[in-house]
Amino acid sequence: MTAKATFPAISLTVKVPNQMPKFPDFHFHPGTQLRLRLSSNYFTTHPDYLVLLALSALVGAIAGLIVSMFEIAIHFMTDYRIHYFDYLGLPAWITAILVILAGAVISALGFWMTARIAPETSGSGIPHVEGALDGLHDIRWWRVLPVKFIAGVCTISSGMVLGREGPSVQIGGAVGRMCAEAAKRFQYAPHVLTASGAAAGLAAAFNAPLAGILFIVEEMRPQFRYNFTSFKCITLATLTATIVLRYFRGQEAVMDIPTFKVPPLASLWLFLALGIIFGIVGIYFNRWILKATAAFKRYHNNRLLKVTITGALFGGVFAFFQLYVPDMAGGGIALITTFVREPMAWVVLVILFGLRVLATIGCFASAAPGGVFAPMLALGTLLGLAYGIIAAGLFPDLVAEPGVYAVAGMGALFAATVRAPVTGIVLVVEMTDNYQLILPLLATCLGATFIAQALGGSPLYSALLQQSLAAKAAEVNGAEANASTNAAAVDAAIPTEGASVSPASTDTEASAEAQDKPTPSV
Repeated sequence: MTAKATFPAISLTVKVPNQMPKFPDFHFHPGTQLRLRLSSNYFTTHPDYLVLLALSALVGAIAGLIVSMFEIAIHFMTDYRIHYFDYLGLPAWITAILVILAGAVISALGFWMTARIAPETSGSGIPHVEGALDGLHDIRWWRVLPVKFIAGVCTISSGMVLGREGPSVQIGGAVGRMCAEAAKRFQYAPHVLTASGAAAGLAAAFNAPLAGILFIVEEMRPQFRYNFTSFKCITLATLTATIVLRYFRGQEAVMDIPTFKVPPLASLWLFLALGIIFGIVGIYFNRWILKATAAFKRYHNNRLLKVTITGALFGGVFAFFQLYVPDMAGGGIALITTFVREPMAWVVLVILFGLRVLATIGCFASAAPGGVFAPMLALGTLLGLAYGIIAAGLFPDLVAEPGVYAVAGMGALFAATVRAPVTGIVLVVEMTDNYQLILPLLATCLGATFIAQALGGSPLYSALLQQSLAAKAAEVNGAEANASTNAAAVDAAIPTEGASVSPASTDTEASAEAQDKPTPSV
């Protein structure tokens, strides 16, 4: 009798408390692979692996579709609001007033929706996704998706200095949590699909799939539970999201700027010096954002009327800028393209940089549903281009094209504030199609990151998450303190057994009882 061959059993996963269970690593004997693949039990033997991959692809496709519609809606609303009143044939100044008022109204609507329906959609939403990956927040996707989409369109199209990239990350994370409802029996599915959706959202926003993957692995590394299966899931999600996006907008890079030549090796110290400057700027930029966010929080104190009025004021002011000073409005992608192709004097660039720093901090800290990615890239472009013009005047043999320093500045400010240098490098390279500038970008971004770390700066989104958690804890503690104080006051008002009652209180109680008794009918 022929002995039956024995095959190694599939190893089971051992659950560790407070940790996501590890994915099983399936190994099969070569003689059984074909049999198991042809068997109907194959899909039931590998449900977690196959379901996660399929759902990740679905998450990426849905996130790519929603983010594409998000971008189209922002452009449509912006053009519609600016040019709608042209058909009325009114005087120019009346048309301008109506355009500004329309910006104030739609911005106020966005602020109102955010505060009234889904407060977690305020700001970029990235700290909320990080908190959800760490188990500190829950994503109410049925509220986040419609509110972030509609309110984000309202505030960004009003002309405020906000980007759509942060909201795209939160939208993608909400899509991932929505699709995780189909895999409830896998306790690690919500985490993996939320991370996959966030990566897909960033990839679709910037048309940069590699940057989407690296953002999750590098920026969200404290929250992301890395293993090979989860990495494959976010890679697949970014792939499908980018395919969907490019179906709508084409395969060109986001920024239409020149392709620069590789700078000489002797000029790398200039890029390192630029990185040092941006490391210092990034520290103060983060601190000012945190202080401004706390100040706005104290001002409106979650009161709906004040939040709505704040939105109307910001919308009206930046709608005015959008008409008369367009360089002071919007996320800044168009500004980057214009200034890199046609640079101005370095003094003008520095002044515009300072003004947009104030505008960026004010808009982002106001709790508007919008991001800071694109405004940061615009700031990096302005300061980097000014630096390049100065360097070209001082070292003409080393600097042939000042625009190279504008590209380096984009990645440097991102690296100094977000503290994700590799993501910043890949993001800028994919957005500008300047792959030959990786070495100068490495010197600039790493220099900015090292200086920011050495001077004690904190990553922006981690600091915002800590600030929001601290504010939430303070509110809870305050509510508990008020409840205990009220309970103590009630206990103090109840007389103990045998205690004497003053005549005044007796008379008051008697009169109250008399008022409570019904009046007899006559």
